[in-house]
Amino acid sequence: YPGNKTFLLLLCITKTATKSYRFNMSSGCPYGWTHFNQRCFVYIPRSMSWAHAERNCLSMGAHLASVHSSSEYHHILKLTGDHGYKETWIGGTDASEENVWLWSDGTPFHYTHWCPGEPNNTNKQDCLQMNYGGNSKHNI
Repeated sequence: YPGNKTFLLLLCITKTATKSYRFNMSSGCPYGWTHFNQRCFVYIPRSMSWAHAERNCLSMGAHLASVHSSSEYHHILKLTGDHGYKETWIGGTDASEENVWLWSDGTPFHYTHWCPGEPNNTNKQDCLQMNYGGNSKHNI
C-alpha cells in the first residue's frame, strides 16, 4: 500500500482463534490476549507494514483490530497505552476505493474517531493507524 510506514506495530483481534493456542478458560482467549466485547485482542510490538501486520494476524487466526464503539476504542487505546502509545496499525483500509473505508475482518465500518482534518489522503495513505505522532488518536 502506498504511504505505508514500516515502524508501526500491530493490534490483532479474533472472535475464535483457529490455531492451536493454549486458552484462558475464564476469558475464552488465548493466553496473553485480553477479552473485551466478546472478542480477543493482543498488542504485538513488532515493526512491519500494514499488509505484513494483517498477514501476521491471519497466521494467528485473527485480523488487525476493527473498532465499533467508543468503549472498544478506549479498550484498544489502553492496550496501546500500556506500551507507550506507539503508532499502531489497526484494520481499516481504503486501498480498494479511495474514501470507502473497510475493516480487514469484513465487519461494517461505522465508528470513527479521526484526528482533526482526517482523512485527507496526504501521501496517498490507505491504511488506518492509531496514536499518530504518539498522540493516542486515529489517523489515516
